[in-house]
Amino acid sequence: MLQPSQYPLHISFKIWTLSPNRVSVTDNQGKLLFVIRQKAFRLKEAIIVYGDEQLSQPLYEIRADRIIDFSARYNFSDTKGSDLGGIKRQGLRSLWSAKYDIFNRLAATTSMMTIQEDDPWIKVLDALFSEIPIVGMFTGYVFNPSYTLARNSGTNVMKLSKIPGFLSRNFTIQKVDQLDPQEEIQAILSILMMIFLERRRG
Repeated sequence: MLQPSQYPLHISFKIWTLSPNRVSVTDNQGKLLFVIRQKAFRLKEAIIVYGDEQLSQPLYEIRADRIIDFSARYNFSDTKGSDLGGIKRQGLRSLWSAKYDIFNRLAATTSMMTIQEDDPWIKVLDALFSEIPIVGMFTGYVFNPSYTLARNSGTNVMKLSKIPGFLSRNFTIQKVDQLDPQEEIQAILSILMMIFLERRRG
């Protein structure tokens, strides 16, 4: 799938556009890897991952296992319907510091990896700063959270960092340890779904 030389990956979505639920992912050479589109007005979350700008090449689908719910699990599949695992927020434990479990299979109850917010205070300060008239418009330049993806053994494998921006939200994904192809796509899909969910929290 992705070669180490293509990292870091770059994630970008506009926040003041007619299509706020559209996200693009490029490699370090500027090559488009994915375009993610969230289906609007669905009781159950549904996100399609495409391989082209025209949204004509669907690659993966992310679906919630229940009607919109804080503890919903989001399952991944390819275009053939093959199970690629999923991600689930750690319920009330994520109210302060965001933490997500990544699963290898649909039926799995034990996670293989986790995504952990590095400093929850950044989120608090961002929320407070955004309430200040006019000045709050520039919160995207000041407070930029980061997240670490790690195996259950404690080995860090990826790092997600938000970079300053005004009219868009931009992130980078750094790979810090080796992953097999399936682990890699599970990790990337998990990060993308987490960004959609965390964006609603500010």
